[in-house]
Amino acid sequence: MDHFTYRDGLLHAEDVPLTQIAQEVGTPVYVYSHATLSRHANIFRDALSILPDARCAFAVKANPNLAILRVLQAHGFGADVVSAGEMQRALAAGMAAQDIVFSGVGKTHAELLAALDAGIGQFNIESEEEGLELARLAAARGRIAQAALRINPDVSAGTHDKISTGKAENKFGVPYDAAAEIYARLALLPGLHMRGLAVHIGSQLASLAPLEAAFVRMGGLMAAIRALGCSVTHMDLGGGIGVPYRYGESFPDPVDYAQMILRVTRDWGVTLMFEPGRVIAGNAGVLLTRVIRVKQGVVHPFVVVDAAMNDLARPALYDAWHDFVPVRAGPARMTANIVGPVCESSDTFAMARDITALEAGDLAVFRTAGAYGATMANTYNSRALVPEVLVHEDRFAVVADRIEPATILAAERVPDWL
Repeated sequence: MDHFTYRDGLLHAEDVPLTQIAQEVGTPVYVYSHATLSRHANIFRDALSILPDARCAFAVKANPNLAILRVLQAHGFGADVVSAGEMQRALAAGMAAQDIVFSGVGKTHAELLAALDAGIGQFNIESEEEGLELARLAAARGRIAQAALRINPDVSAGTHDKISTGKAENKFGVPYDAAAEIYARLALLPGLHMRGLAVHIGSQLASLAPLEAAFVRMGGLMAAIRALGCSVTHMDLGGGIGVPYRYGESFPDPVDYAQMILRVTRDWGVTLMFEPGRVIAGNAGVLLTRVIRVKQGVVHPFVVVDAAMNDLARPALYDAWHDFVPVRAGPARMTANIVGPVCESSDTFAMARDITALEAGDLAVFRTAGAYGATMANTYNSRALVPEVLVHEDRFAVVADRIEPATILAAERVPDWL
């Protein structure tokens, strides 16, 4: 459920008609619903309440907007970050350093130092080499870094290859079969407190079966590490639950997810940590766009909109589906190709899609755009960086400005020898 609904044939975000946002802010623009974001955060946390000790850290990469993070902080979420920049955003949003988990396979020397100085709650280290470097840096600063070792369980998530992270050929984590020995060696290092394990096999999972298989493997590994005399008090089970992008799709319910975890982890005796992202933010946002023109095609007409692949990259990256609906409902239908103005053939949102008939000037939205939308936006073709708006009941605020090409141009320099 979300709070983007039609009233008298006009699509609203909560109590605000999207026509009003288009008029005052312009298009394209991301629009987020505070009520939807809060609802999803509460549902996820409530589902996990059956677990004895569970903590949630929002995957900032899904949507790093400061206002979004502030809403989630108010609902008790920490942050899962993969860069120093994301860490700075989480701290600026009021998230406690102790509630921040630093993940990612390529943490730099400077990022490790910044996270140590900030006093974050946990480093999810992805290699023995990273663990050695972190231990040296922490010891030199007289600190103890709390750490978990990320494991590659060699379990296929059954999702798109580009968002699968738990197979042996993926770059993330240490090999399952070598993990116990690596953990034991790292546990001996001064400056490092190895307290747990971490796993994340991918994103947009349509079934709980791969997650359960990975978690069962993690339980076996935890037992093997404890048998070596090492302590394991925390288990980070990542995120990955999918959301429906296409009307009528069905995905695992957070309640079923929590019940599966309770069954698998009942005897683990650890603090369980979770990194939800898409499941919280995905359906809380839409990308509002305007039709530039309808161009005649050989087979189907092209509906050319002012949003492009630089604003919403998922279709170009993953052939991802986003439902495309008009702001003003109408009975007439058409079959059309939906494309943007960027000079690339990959700037295509849908081909031969059955949609409400549209004309130049009409407004429409790409739904389920609250996660991995604005965060991936760029300025290719010297286009403006897309703005973001947060709606709360009958009011809205611009929470990220449109950055115009002139502003970007002003940050560039021509050397005096040219």
